[in-house]
Amino acid sequence: MRKATVERKTKETSVRVAVDLDGTGVYRIATGIGFLDHMLEQLSRHSLIDLEVEAKGDLHIDFHHTNEDVGIAIGEAVAKALGERKGIARFGQALSPMDETLTEVAIDASNRPYLVWKVSFSKPKLGEMDTELFREWFQAFAQAAGVTVHVRNVYGENNHHIVESCFKGLARALRQAVAIDPRRPDAVPSTKGVLGGSL
Repeated sequence: MRKATVERKTKETSVRVAVDLDGTGVYRIATGIGFLDHMLEQLSRHSLIDLEVEAKGDLHIDFHHTNEDVGIAIGEAVAKALGERKGIARFGQALSPMDETLTEVAIDASNRPYLVWKVSFSKPKLGEMDTELFREWFQAFAQAAGVTVHVRNVYGENNHHIVESCFKGLARALRQAVAIDPRRPDAVPSTKGVLGGSL
């Protein structure tokens, strides 16, 4: 069973995350940040990864610490659930349209974290959330999950649509990447025989 639970506690936040990579997209999200909750619900629903997130943080300062630590904890839980990454498809990609917006996301679950973020916003905030924090979430997730993630907003005008298409694209690409390949369910998808390292 590819399940994992992670608890992360610092002086700034307390986060608990549970994932089931072979779930049906059931979620229970409570971060204290309404827009982030909405995005994580999209992530769970469209990846079919069951996701529980419970976070308490220093929101009286700003959303930065909670946003980042939630990304780290979800990434750590995904990495833990993947284990040695045997049998996974490894790669995933998605074109995610939302009304006037189109975003492209590609993933390599290589155990080599990297983020390429080609997304810009026309406003500094969405509701109460700083738009710069979305890159921080993706960076935290990619680093902790051990995945290379490329996100490119091809075009779009509405900032809400742009962010949501990024998370939906991540979800659909992640769904492909962590799926078990029935043709090689016990093999690590690398000529090296192990995922990770510098090559």
